Amino acid sequence: MSSNQVKIVFTPSGRRGQFEPGTSVLEAARSLGVDLDSVCGGRGICGRCQIDCMEGEFPKHGLSSAAQHLSEAGAVEHRYSARKTPLNNTRRLGCQARLLDDVVVDVPPESQIHRQVVRKQADARDIALDVSVHLYFVEVEPAALEDSRGDLARLLDALAREWQLQDLSLDSALLPPLQALLRQGKWQVTVAVYQDQHIMAIWPGLKQDVYGVALDIGSTTLAAHLCHLSSGEVVATAGMMNPQIRFGEDLMSRVSYVMMHSGGDVEMTRVVREGINQLLDSVAREAGIQATDILELTVAGNPIMHHLFLGINPIELGGAPFALAVDSALNLYARDLGLRMNRGGRVYVLPCIAGHVGADAAAMVLAEQPHAAEAMTLVVDVGTNAEIVLGNRNGLLACSSPTGPAFEGAQISCGQRAAPGAIERVRIDPATLAVRFRVIGSDCWSDEPGFNEAVQGFGVTGICGSGIIEAVAEMYLAGIVSEDGVIDGSLAHRTPNLIAAERTWSFVLHAGSSFETLPKQLPEQLSNQLPGQLRVVVTQTDVRQIQLAKAALYAGIQLLMDRAGTASIESIRLAGAFGSHIDPLYAMVLGLIPDCALAEVRSAGNAAGTGARIALLNQAARAEIETVVREITKIETAIEPAFQGHFVAAMAIPHKHHPFTKLFAAVSRPAAKLSDESTAGRQRRRSRSAATGTTP
Repeated sequence: MSSNQVKIVFTPSGRRGQFEPGTSVLEAARSLGVDLDSVCGGRGICGRCQIDCMEGEFPKHGLSSAAQHLSEAGAVEHRYSARKTPLNNTRRLGCQARLLDDVVVDVPPESQIHRQVVRKQADARDIALDVSVHLYFVEVEPAALEDSRGDLARLLDALAREWQLQDLSLDSALLPPLQALLRQGKWQVTVAVYQDQHIMAIWPGLKQDVYGVALDIGSTTLAAHLCHLSSGEVVATAGMMNPQIRFGEDLMSRVSYVMMHSGGDVEMTRVVREGINQLLDSVAREAGIQATDILELTVAGNPIMHHLFLGINPIELGGAPFALAVDSALNLYARDLGLRMNRGGRVYVLPCIAGHVGADAAAMVLAEQPHAAEAMTLVVDVGTNAEIVLGNRNGLLACSSPTGPAFEGAQISCGQRAAPGAIERVRIDPATLAVRFRVIGSDCWSDEPGFNEAVQGFGVTGICGSGIIEAVAEMYLAGIVSEDGVIDGSLAHRTPNLIAAERTWSFVLHAGSSFETLPKQLPEQLSNQLPGQLRVVVTQTDVRQIQLAKAALYAGIQLLMDRAGTASIESIRLAGAFGSHIDPLYAMVLGLIPDCALAEVRSAGNAAGTGARIALLNQAARAEIETVVREITKIETAIEPAFQGHFVAAMAIPHKHHPFTKLFAAVSRPAAKLSDESTAGRQRRRSRSAATGTTP
């Protein structure tokens, strides 16, 4: 490798590589299998390969990035800007921008061929309807010479007379249009009253339908559920990638970005609020309503997302003592947060539990009610930062654990986020080691007739979080991976899917082709179909990344079990978009979660979103969760001495010491495998020697 090569890191995929100066960003993306669109063959006409050049220091990637690290915009980009959408200093065409120095490049959603599937639908749930906002239609006495009262006084008198509403206050934003609204409605108006205390909106005439939104601000995705406030019905749902992801894949990366970049917190607040506004516009459009019909928003999010949404610098959450600026529930005006909904609309933010256990965990508790259960219950929101709650009616404990982005496909060699073409289910025959899989966007398995036709148009593009979980678990059950996580190359004589990779082995899930074998200059027709050509493999490094992530999660759970004085769990709920798509069997085989009767391990769906929806539709639930949160015992994993020991033991699959008797009563335990990597190396050398006829 040439010493003058420059580094490039792509977000949100996390893929990276080194290239000769002068290589175009589009060429680098194709070489690394990055999902960057282009239909004009790199001629700068279609504009689909737009990228953003990130600015600043990126210690996680070991480089500095600046717009000057790409070639200057030339005539082709200037022509595109003049004809279509103007490009700013950091927005470039990937086919024209060439590498001059190390750089971090973000591929925005509109430039991705295969958009992520944001799977956070509203779960069916019976919720007792007790909303904060009610509509009251009133007839106001017209102004008259003999009546000296102001229009506001007559309105308040009408509400008291007809609806027995006393001592109401009025949103100051309603004073300027008040007289015009009363006269437009011919002295008949509909008034929206918040908690029977505060007039928040007025419409001329009769108004029957108003709405609220339950919002889940995740570190990876945003999800919004639009609810009719009279019926509680979910009338529209929208989701999108959290636009903050370009500042860092995980939470600590974003805090680091704030530490390294003056004003970084302001920028992240701006982009997440704009993303939320896009969701509000989207759900309003889907339901056929005006944004002004949205009167309330309830919000759940982890502490860093919570702070950035509120415009609070999260830097104190980056190190001990992990101090929150505010942990109580908040009731704010939407207009103060720059949100596009009714000007008098209110925002209820659920309380946080601790520095790394946020309002999303509180919403999860509200949805799953572990504090009302007899059984020892574990609720886990699996994401880049896992939030864990354990307990029953006798008390709850909570902690968070830094699992990182591996479970979402990042930092995995062929990993990607959930999108059409991503492998999401894997099966390996223990006898033959034959592989079959299923991808997002198709119901066919890879060994079934019609599979190629079913994936035509998007191909097999990589592997997402649920897919890598199943792949590693199946490799363990088939004997390909040892308890210590070593891929056993001595089995290479049994299957061509095991391939040597320098000093380790990799396992091929999909043969496809490697980008390195494809020509650099591709015809337009082929470039459109390129992602389907990828070879998908699980490398030894991939297995290690999954071990590190799952060990962090298990160690956090074990800390809570120690503190609770329990050796077993009776019920487990896996929450979050990713947690909901993990097969409980494979989660347990891998050792993400403790041993438990499989029938008692179930998906909790988007529990944070459900909790936010409960808080939107039931005022008593807000008081309930505010009380419960104050009584939860918080454990800070970062300062617990026992965490490291639990982490090391949990690196084994499923665990170094715990027998998992319930699990292995349901599935066959694989035969004992290699105990260390030196043994693996000897096995690998023997198998290579056998293949070449040489003496090891």
